[in-house]
Amino acid sequence: MIRYALSCAADHPFEAWFSSSSDYDDQAARGLVECPFCGSREVAKQIMAPAVAGTKKRSVPDLPLQTLMTDMAKKVRAHVEANFDYVGDTFAREARAIHEGTSEQREIYGEATAEEVRALKEDGIPCAPLPAPPPDPSKAH
Repeated sequence: MIRYALSCAADHPFEAWFSSSSDYDDQAARGLVECPFCGSREVAKQIMAPAVAGTKKRSVPDLPLQTLMTDMAKKVRAHVEANFDYVGDTFAREARAIHEGTSEQREIYGEATAEEVRALKEDGIPCAPLPAPPPDPSKAH
């Protein structure tokens, strides 16, 4: 796994993990890498210092960051799926209705296009991407 520091055309900094450098290049070329803040697909890598292992021994071994992030993403997704209402591809419309008070106040999740997310954020309606489901180990190459 490789972590990249990225930023979008609106200078929103964020990080993302990829299975390899070529995986990032492929996803970026297909327009699949987007800013979690504004939905922009104009994303560029930023300069990063490499993580260099120190020579000091640690008394307690650290879990790999990837493991911690994967576990946390699973927990966040499971919590949302168990406690929020799934509204499918009507997410943007329903989020706007809740914000305007014309629909019942509740937590929701669903799908939205980058343009819909951008419009919600421009109008001050909070939304954030849900962590992707973890890869299915039975489908590993």
